[in-house]
Amino acid sequence: MGKYKVVIAGHLMPSALAAIQAQCEVRQWEQPGVPTLNQLGEWLQAAEGLLALPNIAVNAGLLAAAPKLRVIAQPAVGYDNIDIQACTDRKIPVANTPGVLVETTADLAFGLLLTAARRIHEGWAWVQAGKWPEAALPLGVDLYGKTLGIVGLGAIGAAVTRRARASGMKVIYNNRRQRSDDDLIGAEYCCFEELLATSDFIIVLTPLTLESRGLFAANEFARMKPTAYFINAARGAVVNTEALYNALVARQIAYAALDVTDPEPLPASHPLIKLPNILITPHIGSATRETRSRMALLAAENLLLGLAGKPLVTCVNNEVNYQ
Repeated sequence: MGKYKVVIAGHLMPSALAAIQAQCEVRQWEQPGVPTLNQLGEWLQAAEGLLALPNIAVNAGLLAAAPKLRVIAQPAVGYDNIDIQACTDRKIPVANTPGVLVETTADLAFGLLLTAARRIHEGWAWVQAGKWPEAALPLGVDLYGKTLGIVGLGAIGAAVTRRARASGMKVIYNNRRQRSDDDLIGAEYCCFEELLATSDFIIVLTPLTLESRGLFAANEFARMKPTAYFINAARGAVVNTEALYNALVARQIAYAALDVTDPEPLPASHPLIKLPNILITPHIGSATRETRSRMALLAAENLLLGLAGKPLVTCVNNEVNYQ
């Protein structure tokens, strides 16, 4: 039997690429930028497997161009770029990579909180600009004794909770449903409105769904403390960007720190970037060598299992997972 035919829609860590190439005939997009459907079209016609990336729209149009497709794997936890129902209708299992990026994403989320609170990035810029001898940097705020509200307390949120409690913070959270292990995790469930009103820091970790899209808009920022710090490490579209901008300008909230934006990437000319009370990083929640390698290897494992007609390790639409 010949090798499986696979399309890889962008860069992949070398170890994972080698594992796929050992069993597959690979067509890989290696040009700058995001490939269009037209650019991938000829490859997709013969593709049995697709290793997608979060900036690729896997929708009905792409699936129609890939009549032989049998499995899709993506080295990411989020899959809002993939039309899961369309894949399920075609009986194509879709794999993501949950679990392997929990701790590193929690590091980044809590790191954003700490950096913003203590003005670490501003302090470095102050030193670089030669301002150290001239005047004192504006003061930051303490973490100890403050309340952290987490919206979307899953595995990453639980890992953030450990970091926050080590800093002497009280942790409250809101989910669609209360967890059964609040005492074990060390977080207290509350309603969304209470979380907004009482939190000194708010970290957003909820997945992007129809319900969470635009969850944070003008009304939500108006309910927060004027001293509140807002951190988004989930998906940019959970937040109404214009509303966040207006809240920062009007000082309805004190500060924002974002690893994700809407749109993404955020244009250099965007007014949000010009504000003095914001910190933005370029979606680097899982961007460590170790974690990206684990994600890529898990995606490769899922891809190869699907091509062989075997159950995927981490399948999103498990009703069409191979048995």
